[in-house]
Parts: sequence; structure tokens; C-alpha cells
Amino acid sequence: MAQRLHLVFGGELVDPTKSVFKDVDDIHIVGMFPDYQSAYDAWKAEAQRTVDNAHMRYFIAHIHLLRDEAAEASSTEELG
Repeated sequence: MAQRLHLVFGGELVDPTKSVFKDVDDIHIVGMFPDYQSAYDAWKAEAQRTVDNAHMRYFIAHIHLLRDEAAEASSTEELG
């Protein structure tokens, strides 16, 4: 089975209705997780910890979706 990495991160947003961080240098990297369930658990813990701040948001990035592992490419290839 392929490894499906997920990154959990968050920070304070400029406007709670948008996904624009107030200060990208202050983004909180919670960690990298080997599956969605463990990433979700970490996301939920951080979201609950910061529930009183309407401008704080945490996200789960599906790292495994950023590239096609079957395609041959350089390890330093630019994503996107």
C-alpha cells in the first residue's frame, strides 16, 4: 500500500472568511502524518485548542496528492 502523507498546519488569518494568513512566518506546523486519521486527530486537537480565536484556522494538506509517484521525475522537481 502506498504511503499517504498529510501535513497539518495553521495560523491566524487576516479575515476568518478567507484562507489568507496574517503572518506566514508565524504559521504553526503541527506535523507530518502517515495517514488521514492521525492527521485528522492532530487537526481536531489544534482546532479545539484554539476555538476561542475566530481568526485561527488549521488545515490538512494531502501531500500524497501533490505528485504522481508513478511518473519519473527529479527529487528536486518544482511542484505544480
